[in-house]
Amino acid sequence: MKKNIYTVFILFLSVQFAIAQRAPRLSSPDVSSDNSVTFRYYAPNSKNVLLSTEILKEPIALTKDDKGVWTVTLSKVKPDIYPYSFIVDGVETDDPNNTYLFANERFKRSVVDVPGNKPLIHSLKNVPHGKISYRFYNSKTLNKTRRVLVYTPPGFNMQESKKYPVLYLIHGGSDTEETWTKVGKANLIADNLIAEGKAKSMIIVMPYGNVRPAPMPDFTKDIINDIIPFIESNYPVYNDSEHRAIAGFSVGGGQTLNIGFTNTDKFAYISSYAPYTATEEFAKNFTNWNPDAKKVNEQLKLFTISVGKDDFLYKSVQANISMFKSKNIEIETLIVPGGHTWMNCKLYLTNTLQQLFK
Repeated sequence: MKKNIYTVFILFLSVQFAIAQRAPRLSSPDVSSDNSVTFRYYAPNSKNVLLSTEILKEPIALTKDDKGVWTVTLSKVKPDIYPYSFIVDGVETDDPNNTYLFANERFKRSVVDVPGNKPLIHSLKNVPHGKISYRFYNSKTLNKTRRVLVYTPPGFNMQESKKYPVLYLIHGGSDTEETWTKVGKANLIADNLIAEGKAKSMIIVMPYGNVRPAPMPDFTKDIINDIIPFIESNYPVYNDSEHRAIAGFSVGGGQTLNIGFTNTDKFAYISSYAPYTATEEFAKNFTNWNPDAKKVNEQLKLFTISVGKDDFLYKSVQANISMFKSKNIEIETLIVPGGHTWMNCKLYLTNTLQQLFK
């Protein structure tokens, strides 16, 4: 009997010790009505905690209280969606108190949404909404089943005879097919612009653009030979170039240039966002490139390149812009403040959607 009481007592102490050692549930991040944001992290034994965020140019130190909670508040944050992480004694980690994570194949940063007092173009508004569907297609090019996200606009009805134009939208390197919706809010931007009469109703196809370990050129074949036929066999869409567009960010921006300019008979709209072009495919396609500029300009209704002035790819993007101009290819450019960020991606996409299929 005494042994049983002793065992229960030890178990009780163990549970109490475990509860005492458990990290407290903190509220982080806290976004206030004045656009200040407070970040908290529990690390009683750590010596240094930094906040790394695209709100700031450099990481900032947090301050620890007597309970082991590290805190920092940023004031007057410009309304937008921002990724962030903590650097704890030199080790990067996400925010354990925040379930909103950046869709990425590598380290998944946490994300904070600062809405502000006025709804932004990517905000969830009281307008008709489209639908995001997760679809699977057979890629004969890559010999595997792959996933693609498909946005269908408000009022879409598969049974009706109405046909829709299509935008093929590619994410950046190490991002995933979900990044354009979970971080870029492409579906909400489209909903809002369509509701305002600023964009045409369209289907947006967001494929998984990373084809490693296969060579990158295989993605061009995957788009042309597998994804486009899948969409055109399963959705009521036009199958001519004038109703087909392609756009992408970073590595996806480079893929957009590769895919678009080797298939100008299939895409009348090409929009590249901060393109990364240091690839074998780009070198193969555009070194000693001698296009029939008159024919290309007739085929393309719109060709744009967008980039931020602080983007680490700014100089290479400017070089690419100059290259296209030297070939007499008609091009529109959108140069904005900021860097290689998904905050800028939303700006680029907002501009593109208002230009397509007009």
